Amino acid sequence: MQRLTRFRQVLVMTGVASLMLATSVTAGASSTSGKYNAADAKLVPSAYKGKTLQVATDATYAPDEYMNNGVMTGFDVQLMYAIAKTLGITVKENSVTFATILLGIGDGRYAIGNSSFTDEKSREKQVNFVDYFQAGEGIYAKSSTTAAFTGLKSLCGFTVAVESGTTEQSDAKKTAKTCPSNKKLTYLSYLTQTEADLAVSSGRATFGFLDSQVAGYVASQSKGVFKLVGKAIEVAPYGIATSKSTSGKQFAKAIQAAIKTLIANGTYGAILKQYGVTAGGLTSSQIVLNGAIS
Repeated sequence: MQRLTRFRQVLVMTGVASLMLATSVTAGASSTSGKYNAADAKLVPSAYKGKTLQVATDATYAPDEYMNNGVMTGFDVQLMYAIAKTLGITVKENSVTFATILLGIGDGRYAIGNSSFTDEKSREKQVNFVDYFQAGEGIYAKSSTTAAFTGLKSLCGFTVAVESGTTEQSDAKKTAKTCPSNKKLTYLSYLTQTEADLAVSSGRATFGFLDSQVAGYVASQSKGVFKLVGKAIEVAPYGIATSKSTSGKQFAKAIQAAIKTLIANGTYGAILKQYGVTAGGLTSSQIVLNGAIS
């Protein structure tokens, strides 16, 4: 999906609120935990060595990132652990509100932003992106809903729930301005995806608008209450974010090298398979520095 939507933890059926706490990344099975690579590790700038690097993630976006019994898990989290293992660095994942992450990288609170960020031009002005996955925007609704989704214009006439700061929010806002007066689009923005999901389950919104694989996960975990509507649109890459500083740019190159290593040795594919997101896998990684791709 082309947004920064992250598929926040479902749990819509029980109304469980998202947990906002910091947890250390834990290793998974050996096939998904990665292995130290000396050549890749040499690329890590000195500013990022010998310390615990803070990673910002909005852990309400399953299966990408979410809390499970107080421990952060998900595809993005496991991949970050494998990247850290490959580079020989120590990281700590922090569950924070999505809309605050890029600002937190800019002011030095976080070394890495790892939260299903769609790599889009407006964000590239704030951070470097290391692309590692691709996804589209998707729609889900209650299973009884008869409305169809064939593109953004088909949202006109409905109420849509989105997470604040996401591409989906931006797209909904832009689309609302183009809808006819007799078919207005109302979009409800929430700080977390969990809250957006609750808006759909409670009937405040007809559609949940978010990244495609997250929409699929929400529907699959709802025990028949929700269904996917239409097909994914606006497919685009996800990027891991680093600072625009000189060391941040070099660090992005180290992360890219680690991702390429993980793709080559099969760890990347094993992680995607573990979380059921192989359809979005890439065969290589690209890096965007100051708008230039390498």
